[in-house]
Amino acid sequence: MEPRATLHLLLHVAVPALLAWGLYRERFWRAFALMQLAWLIDLDHLLADPVYAPGRCSIGFHPLHTAPAIGVYALLALPRRTRIVGIGLLVHVALDALDCLLMRT
Repeated sequence: MEPRATLHLLLHVAVPALLAWGLYRERFWRAFALMQLAWLIDLDHLLADPVYAPGRCSIGFHPLHTAPAIGVYALLALPRRTRIVGIGLLVHVALDALDCLLMRT
């Protein structure tokens, strides 16, 4: 696996862990698990052909990585009941966007 891809996967675990620890320490494992559920939006990769293309930016390409979907994730981050999931989804797409930037360098 190339270094960029390895870093990308590590960040998808480390950043939610740090956020859960910093914001929800008293219920760290629950918050961390809910944020990790954000990876489920990568199921939209199964709609692409090929499913995995190392040089493809997922932002704007996959349905759950588009602006309307990201808007819904932002709305989910507002109410207390869905805030952790919304944060996890926003972190996920932010890390995917960072990966797109890294691909271009």
